[in-house]
Amino acid sequence: MINALSAETAVKPASVNRNDALQAAAKELEATFLAEMLKSAGFGQSRESFGGGSGEDQFASFLVLEQAKAMVEAGGIGLSESLFNALKEHQNNG
Repeated sequence: MINALSAETAVKPASVNRNDALQAAAKELEATFLAEMLKSAGFGQSRESFGGGSGEDQFASFLVLEQAKAMVEAGGIGLSESLFNALKEHQNNG
């Protein structure tokens, strides 16, 4: 009985760590997707008046990516959940 319990607890942390890694990868991919969508929509582009100049242009991509990450943490568009489920299913079948 003790061996069965220790084997069970030894397997769970690895699968939990794997699930956490899959979840993090899915969220990162959703954030990257949203950042590209925000760039296409014109978010982060310099304003014509009272803009930050070349400094603003250089760091705009960081702002867009952080805004996208915040969107994902707030619930996103559901893409990370779909990706996580697909990756988990692929992992279980492979």
